[in-house]
Amino acid sequence: MIEVVVAPTIDELTVADAPETWREAGFDVEHDAFQIGSVRVRLPGPAAGRGIVACTMREVTMERPDGLPLSRSTSAPRSPRTRPHANGAVGLDHLVAFSSNLERTIAALEEAGLELRRLREEPTPAGAPRQAFFRLADVILEVIERPPRSREERDPDAPARFWGLAFLVDDLADTSAFLADRLGEPRDAVQPGRRIATVRREAGLSPGVAFMTPFI
Repeated sequence: MIEVVVAPTIDELTVADAPETWREAGFDVEHDAFQIGSVRVRLPGPAAGRGIVACTMREVTMERPDGLPLSRSTSAPRSPRTRPHANGAVGLDHLVAFSSNLERTIAALEEAGLELRRLREEPTPAGAPRQAFFRLADVILEVIERPPRSREERDPDAPARFWGLAFLVDDLADTSAFLADRLGEPRDAVQPGRRIATVRREAGLSPGVAFMTPFI
């Protein structure tokens, strides 16, 4: 008998921002949430904290791996949204986490049922020395080892934390036109052939947010 292994997938993310802030950034927010691909993003407001404060995943075997606010979901996968948002976003490309000890975080995520797909031993433009990548269906979890100047490096026992979201767009020029001066200049992404632009703080979004083009 062949054993069927079901990989973890993201159900919901909770971002501690007001719905109106994301609506103004071009997301189709209904009440306090919007859907991007098959992922729902909930927006309870800043009273819930700051940034990405929770994530639910299907098929995980352990909660809060290395301190990440990750919990189990028993919800069935939802049908993906295919209609672009006003800013051009058509999917969630990757969820980003920071780690003060990459080996420790990788081990905890693997114990939770996630499969490490790749370890990149090259520095990012921001100076992070290494990154680990886990595939969650159509979303990538990217875990970045913090550079030495960070608070987490001064405290090697600091837990891992979610930091940002990168959304997939078909045309980055259209997204730039929509967001205007709220979006930084497009640049080459780490992945060859892709382009990325980061949302500026003036947009009022508490996590790091970027938009990027698909693989060619």
